[in-house]
Amino acid sequence: MRHELNLKATIFLYDQLDQLSSTDQELVQRAKIALLNSYSPYSKFKVGASILLEDHTILIGSNQENASYPLCVCAETSVLSMAGSNYPKDKILAMAITTKGPKIAQYPAAPCGACRQIILEYENRQSHPIRILLYTVDQQIIEIPSIKMILPLHFDNRYL
Repeated sequence: MRHELNLKATIFLYDQLDQLSSTDQELVQRAKIALLNSYSPYSKFKVGASILLEDHTILIGSNQENASYPLCVCAETSVLSMAGSNYPKDKILAMAITTKGPKIAQYPAAPCGACRQIILEYENRQSHPIRILLYTVDQQIIEIPSIKMILPLHFDNRYL
């Protein structure tokens, strides 16, 4: 027998950066700074990410491309690895991701599938959601309360 499964995602949109809290505005500003360190000579798609730890430390990372594309490092992975290596006991409360590319889309870019899975691992590891802010100049800001909102039917350690 066939049944219907309805999945729900709650995502918030903001029209301007000043509608965010001062902490979230700072997180986005730091992601914009990280964007300047992007090494993206092949795709020309720059990504900067920042994370807010529970002690209010903000870490930044950017994408680092490689001529051998599978060896590229995404900004999200870059900054999460830094947090996991240097602040393994600190909760990650939020992440801001900002992008700049050759094309203009209707909404800011969301993390790729691999990054979603990595963010999920950190959420599960700390038993606490990581709020995600997506930002691109002159576009709405998207707030995602948890990666699970954009990674339905996710794979995690329950299957291992």
